Amino acid sequence: MYVRRLELVDFRSYERVDVDLEPGANVLTGANGVGKTNLVEALGYVATLASHRVATDAPLVRMGAASAVIRCAIVHDGRELLVELEIVPGKANRARLGRSPARRARDVLGALRLVLFAPEDLELVRGDPAERRRYLDDLLVSRQPRFAGVRADYERVVKQRNALLRTSYLARKTGGSRGGDLSTLAVWDAHLAQHGADLLAGRLELVAALAPHVAKAYDAVAAGRGAAGIAYRPSVELPDTSDRAVLAEALTTALAESRSAEIERGTTLVGPHRDELALTLGPLPAKGYASHGESWSFALALRLAGYDLLRADGIEPVLVLDDVFAELDAGRRDRLAELVGGASQLLVTCAVDDDVPATLQGARYEVGEGAVRRVG
Repeated sequence: MYVRRLELVDFRSYERVDVDLEPGANVLTGANGVGKTNLVEALGYVATLASHRVATDAPLVRMGAASAVIRCAIVHDGRELLVELEIVPGKANRARLGRSPARRARDVLGALRLVLFAPEDLELVRGDPAERRRYLDDLLVSRQPRFAGVRADYERVVKQRNALLRTSYLARKTGGSRGGDLSTLAVWDAHLAQHGADLLAGRLELVAALAPHVAKAYDAVAAGRGAAGIAYRPSVELPDTSDRAVLAEALTTALAESRSAEIERGTTLVGPHRDELALTLGPLPAKGYASHGESWSFALALRLAGYDLLRADGIEPVLVLDDVFAELDAGRRDRLAELVGGASQLLVTCAVDDDVPATLQGARYEVGEGAVRRVG
């Protein structure tokens, strides 16, 4: 799989830009702040319907414009597919597949399989559990796009359930001795158990498949200095199974046991939104114990593991390294170049061309204010 052409209209800093890309390595060079990351961010958005840099869509639209458009021509198994997304802040995004309107924007998921590593990924190791949950869910959707619907359904249930609990909590705090009406809470419990079990089963199966790839990738990046491990840590006690019916029963039981605490605190305390992906280096947790270099290596290993897992599934994703080589020492640069050199398509952004190892030969581009020029 590779992206043959990327077109942006009113996306971030670009009023309009067209870039023809090549299979193999593509290196985009330019000073900081000229828009290199904006290009790969747009591709990441097509792959995940989210930005790796911001939580909302509004910053993606160029100042003064009402919407932004991303078009990319994707080649897979010799066939080309044109994907178009119109980003309209505050409204539902519109999508087209092969020039035909899609019923929902998320119908484009799976058209572009992409793994992106960026400086923000240091938060996968050092940040809150939400960062690691997002990493798992994004990879889950990349492998099986149907999980985009499962994820959305689960998040909707948690939002509605939290609203109900919060209303009851506030009513009690403002003088209502019994609080608000919680008669529908059992209905939301059933929905949470159903959708939560589906998401939980997907995550458990994913972590089991991913763990050996993480260990292998970290060993390669860090040259054997330390053993990396991952493990799923649910917020409730679960049986050792990924059977959805059994998991739904376990969640139902946990919800019943936590009912009083949830009413007291006004929020949902049970479910996949409270779970953690534990990262370890040897016997110690990576968070708080890993050095800066070890944290970088672990974050990189997580992304490379996802890339390797997709390839093992028979999916050859596009690989993006956004301003990564400048953060690595010479040894890690060379090892990373060796690991990614065989990608069907590799996009590298850098401020200085010398930061990219010479072994990554391929198409070269200069990125300036609002323009991208092929060189060489």
